[in-house]
Amino acid sequence: MKALLINGSPRPNGCTFTALTELANTLEAEGIETEIVHVGNKDIRGCIACRRCHSTGSNKCVFDDIVNEVAPKLAEADAFVIGAPVYFGSPAGGAISFMDRLFFSTLNIDKTMKVDASVVTCRRGGNTASYDVLNKYFTMCGMPVASSQYWNMVYGGSAEEVKKDAEGLQTMRTLGRNMAFLMKSIQIGKQQIGLPEKEPAVFTNFHH
Repeated sequence: MKALLINGSPRPNGCTFTALTELANTLEAEGIETEIVHVGNKDIRGCIACRRCHSTGSNKCVFDDIVNEVAPKLAEADAFVIGAPVYFGSPAGGAISFMDRLFFSTLNIDKTMKVDASVVTCRRGGNTASYDVLNKYFTMCGMPVASSQYWNMVYGGSAEEVKKDAEGLQTMRTLGRNMAFLMKSIQIGKQQIGLPEKEPAVFTNFHH
């Protein structure tokens, strides 16, 4: 089983990476393979709602960059985590652009029961608002959102400060154990029960 973790911070070894590393180490200890992909330092433009990903049947974004590289990894993964720092009370713009394009271009990839989580970091304020924004990508795709003992966030203005956030790091470890339990339980459920029945979508026009 594998979990794909996305670092949406421009800094490769900053606060977000520190939190994701604590989470990844816990998942690995639970027998889950992990991969952290750094996208926050890429030149990722936003979705322009051209719908080429669907009209051509390619299921690929017209902008051929890191989004198209990650899409097959998402399809294969049993769990997905997006990590992002807070900028002006919201997730960093690069992370939002990445998520908009990734999730729109992969609407035809069945994500049902892929375990997911959001991880957010900030120096002082905006974590809960950013956390809510990122979770909405998952809850419209039948993806169970993994919880922890607190919201999935750490505090600090630098990686060194995050490493001193004992409660935040404990939250990451608890999240990792909860994710591993959900992943293993869902795998058993798929084998013994199967995935939930789906009705045809009534409304799929996500981009106006």
